[in-house]
Amino acid sequence: MSDHLHGPDDSRSNDPARLLADEAATRALGAAIAPGLAPGLTIYLLGDLGAGKTTLVRGLLEALGHRGAVRSPTYTLIEPYAISNLNLYHFDFYRFTDPEEFVDAGLEEYFGEQGVCLVEWPDKGAPFVPPADLEISLEPEGDGRLARLRARSERGDACLSRITLPGS
Repeated sequence: MSDHLHGPDDSRSNDPARLLADEAATRALGAAIAPGLAPGLTIYLLGDLGAGKTTLVRGLLEALGHRGAVRSPTYTLIEPYAISNLNLYHFDFYRFTDPEEFVDAGLEEYFGEQGVCLVEWPDKGAPFVPPADLEISLEPEGDGRLARLRARSERGDACLSRITLPGS
C-alpha cells in the first residue's frame, strides 16, 4: 500500500513494538531518539488525543538540553526550539478543518534541510505536509502505550541506525 501520508509500505528498518508502561517510559523513548536526529528529518507522531505524542517530544528535547517548558502546539500550530545548533519544529495540525490551512499558514518553509520537523496529526494537512522520514505511532495497550517506529526513507533508516532504544 502506498499513499502520500505513509509512503510505500516497504520493509525499511521496522522496529518491533515497544511497551511504554508510563509517562517516564514515553519520555525515555523520546530521549533515546534524540541522538538520531539530523537536519532535514521529518518525523510523524501518530496516535489519538492523549496518546503521549507531546510527552515523547518533551523527552527528546530534554535529552538535547532544553530546560524550558514544552507545550503542545495544538493552538499555536508550531513550537520552535533552537538547541545545540539544531532547529526543531513541533507541529500539531489537529485543529485544521481544511488541508489548505497548511499552505495558507506558510508552514512548508519549515520543512527541508534546515531543521527537524516533528508533526502531530499530519493527515489533517495531507497532501501538503511533506512525507515522513520516520513514523512513531503510540497506541493504547492496557495501562500503557505500544510504540512502533518505522523508517519511511533513507534518512529515516539513518536516524534509526544512530539510536539505541530502551530494552534493546
